Amino acid sequence: MSNSTKYIFVTGGVTSSLGKGIIAASLAKLLQARGYSTTIQKLDPYINIDPGTLNPYEHGECFVTNDGAETDLDLGHYERFLNVPTSQANNVTTGRIYQSVIEKERKGEFLGKTVQVIPHITDEIKERIQILGKKGTFDIVITEIGGTVGDIESLPYVEAVRQMLWEHENDCLVVHLTLIPYLAAAGELKTKPTQHSVKQLLELGVQPDILCCRTEHPLDLNLRQKIAKFCNVSVNAVIESRDAETIYDVPLLMQQEELDKVVLEKLQLSSKTTPNLDAWKEFLHTLKNPKHEVNIGLVGKYVELKDSYKSISEGFIHAGVSNECRVNVKWIHSEKLSKENIDKELGGLDGILVAPGFGSRGISGKIDAVRYARENKIPFFGICLGMQCAVIEFARNVIGLKDANTTEIAEDTKDPVIDMMEEQKTISDKGGTMRLGAYKCELKPDSYSAIAYNTEKISERHRHRYEFNNKYLPTFEDKGMIATGKNPETGLVEIVEIPGHPWFVGAQFHPEYKSTVAKPHPLFVAFIKAALENKK
Repeated sequence: MSNSTKYIFVTGGVTSSLGKGIIAASLAKLLQARGYSTTIQKLDPYINIDPGTLNPYEHGECFVTNDGAETDLDLGHYERFLNVPTSQANNVTTGRIYQSVIEKERKGEFLGKTVQVIPHITDEIKERIQILGKKGTFDIVITEIGGTVGDIESLPYVEAVRQMLWEHENDCLVVHLTLIPYLAAAGELKTKPTQHSVKQLLELGVQPDILCCRTEHPLDLNLRQKIAKFCNVSVNAVIESRDAETIYDVPLLMQQEELDKVVLEKLQLSSKTTPNLDAWKEFLHTLKNPKHEVNIGLVGKYVELKDSYKSISEGFIHAGVSNECRVNVKWIHSEKLSKENIDKELGGLDGILVAPGFGSRGISGKIDAVRYARENKIPFFGICLGMQCAVIEFARNVIGLKDANTTEIAEDTKDPVIDMMEEQKTISDKGGTMRLGAYKCELKPDSYSAIAYNTEKISERHRHRYEFNNKYLPTFEDKGMIATGKNPETGLVEIVEIPGHPWFVGAQFHPEYKSTVAKPHPLFVAFIKAALENKK
């Protein structure tokens, strides 16, 4: 390992869901703004090979990278904050670590030795941690370790961190995120859970360098000194991380706490440059002081868990700022939509987005929502399954193919307007049949999409099995639904539009994955713009 790359580990204690991903992304943003090339990876302790097969209720959204990795939604935060694409190497699960070690064992690479957690599993973890650093493209690699210290499954990760701290002490640093709960009855903040959490880390041989303390109330100097004394860290390394109005406030709050400065000092890197966060501050100012507002209905089947559509709701925030507009999202459960209540649920909206998803549950509500948007001339945006619902709705209600469906739901439909590609029908593994990652797409000149992108050649990320059935394309185009985006190599339809409607776009890919603070996604920006105009 060269001395050029520095490694920062972010661990969590006391409780899960403290926001390690946001802290990691905020720290990375500050270091990037000081001119250090920085990337973040996530090590997930569960045994699934990737989040692709996990239910969104379990894990929130599955985020897809350009190279087709199905990853944790935290990678979405990393990309939105840093505006740098992540890859397969940025998300590793225990399942993948064990799979790799077992494959090596089967090939005889361990020469008949007993394969054990130490050294074999921990070596594999250390290797994965250093993959991004060894490429030489990054000055700093931040590694977020999922779960909470003390979890049985994260022990091998903490052990790998201990070994790296020992082997490369000047190049590594640990930021430990804990909770300082406020006890209303006693009227005070309590540091004991943090003390216990650090003690647990120490038992595993890891001394944190910096403590990030999540709290609802300010930490005064006395409390900071107490925490520092009990946890063996310097007072300036006790960082207050208070609840913020938006996640985009966190980098600025961390800068006020001088988190980046403490990190650079401890890693013996220069902190002379000041972070340039002008564009970020401008984004925040517009976010908090919008001139307009629009109401958008998001129709999906996982709306109870907002994290299932994390990238979409963030895409709305970016596109809203781009239009100087607050986007109020109304979460609409597609299963609960019916002919009887559709006016009440969708009436008065300025735009309707029908969300992606898998399986048959809630499909008829999505199809009804598309029809409502089409007939009432409300700007419409369909993503992945949302685009497929738009195709089915059009086939049934405009072309007159009453039985039109997707073979995902009705294998024996007479009119499979959405079907699986021939070459995928022979693959049996659920994970193997997906079209994943970035694919090229060519746009029709003067279409809504080409106007939005301001170019005719684009690349977007996919995550789906079923496709528009090209046998039906002439009929669709004849009746007024046009394929305006196609894959140049396969001729597969990527975008459908209805010209003459205020704005009606269905995309087979997932544009939300590529929307960032610095580069809001063109289709989201155009959709919000159309909703604003529709409102007037």
